[in-house]
Parts: sequence; structure tokens; C-alpha cells
Amino acid sequence: MNRVLRPETLKPDVRRWTGISAIAVAALMAAEFLVQVTTVGTRPELADEQAIGAFMTEAANPTLVVIFIDTFLMAALIVFLASFRQLITHTRHDMQWVADLGYGAGMVFVAITLVGDAMDAGGALDTIDQPANGTVIRALTEGHIVMFGSIGCVLTALVVAAAGYVTFASDVLPRWTGWLAFAVAASNLVTVPAMFNGTSATDPFSAGGGGVTALATFPFLVWVAIVGIVTIRGQRHHAARRTAAAVGVALTR
Repeated sequence: MNRVLRPETLKPDVRRWTGISAIAVAALMAAEFLVQVTTVGTRPELADEQAIGAFMTEAANPTLVVIFIDTFLMAALIVFLASFRQLITHTRHDMQWVADLGYGAGMVFVAITLVGDAMDAGGALDTIDQPANGTVIRALTEGHIVMFGSIGCVLTALVVAAAGYVTFASDVLPRWTGWLAFAVAASNLVTVPAMFNGTSATDPFSAGGGGVTALATFPFLVWVAIVGIVTIRGQRHHAARRTAAAVGVALTR
């Protein structure tokens, strides 16, 4: 054990951990979405407190499973954000403040998500071994909808916008991943006004509708997965293209 825990052996590959954690985030998000769709289902209107209480009573355990998965997802996201930040600052020290901006926004996003998870778990636990209180569940649900929706989308947009900027500035990843990051940031910002459109689960453009998932969560999942694949493959192909381009420019002068 002492031979393993030596300074010269404790040198984790930042690029590898960026990729591994990114793929872990994508896999956990996919698992969470699958459980949400197949076992939790669509909640009734929050105005019907009796129906929302009955729904949460049936969906309490699946909801706790979703939160269980989301807790590990947030842990993997912390590793991804820290690794991605180090990947950028190792290449461009002057871009550290931008990388820190994305990292800080990501940490706030994680904190808000965990608070929202706790509120959702509170609604589920309210139904276990006791009659459900629809008023309590409604209040908790309305709070976590805004956290997962508009608030989370603003922070996610800041994370991916900063990531896109440092991608172009550092050239540590292919430039098209930077454009993808900017597109994801824009799609997240589009969903922010949904908080003013009520809480109906059937209206895709409401605070609790499927539009947030389609325009914000899913694009972010795609970006994270792509970053993971690109970083795990390594930069050999990307570096070769940059070298060839530099040689071509030099020959034209």
C-alpha cells in the first residue's frame, strides 16, 4: 500500500478523468430519465391536492430512486467540472478565470439541484407510513420545479458558455465542441421564461413541462457525453490536424 500511495504514483490523468466522469454523468442522467418516465410518470395538476397526494403515495419509492441516482450524478458532475477546469488551465493559464467561472457556476448548480432533490424527497417521505398531505407536497413540488427549471437553466447556460469560450481559446478540444456548447447555452436560456407559464405538467412550455427536458437537460446531456468521448479518445487526432494546419499556413507565407 505504501508503494502505491507515493507522490510519483498519485498522478491521475486529467484527460482520462474528464472523459470518465463525463460519460458517468451521461449514463446516470439517462438512467434517471428512464426511471422517471417508466416508473414515476406524469404528475397530476398541482391545483388538485388530493390527486397530487395520491400520485406521490404511489410514486414515492420510484421518486426516491430517482433522487438516489441524482445524488451520484451530482458527484460525477463535480469530478467532471473539476477535471475540465484543470484540463483548460493546464493549457492556458490566462484562461483560469473563465474556467473558474464555469466551475463556480457548476458548483452552484450542483448545490441547487441537491436542495431541489431534498425538497422532492420530502414530498415522497411525507407519504410513507402516514396519509399524504397534498398541501405540503404541492409547496415542495413548486419549489423544486423552479430550481430544476429556470434557475438551473441559467446556471447550466453559464457553465457551457464558459466551456465553449475556453474551448476556442485553449484549442484543447475540437472547435466544433465549442460551437455545440454555445448552442446548448442558447437552448437553456430559451427555457428560462417557462417559470412564468404556470406549473402544468401537460404544457411543454410551463415550468414543469417537458420543454425544459427537451431544450435544456437533453442538450446538456449530449454535450457532456460528447466531451467525454472526445477526451477519452485523446487529443492525438486533434493535435495532428492542428499541426498540419500550422504547417500549411507556414508554407503559404
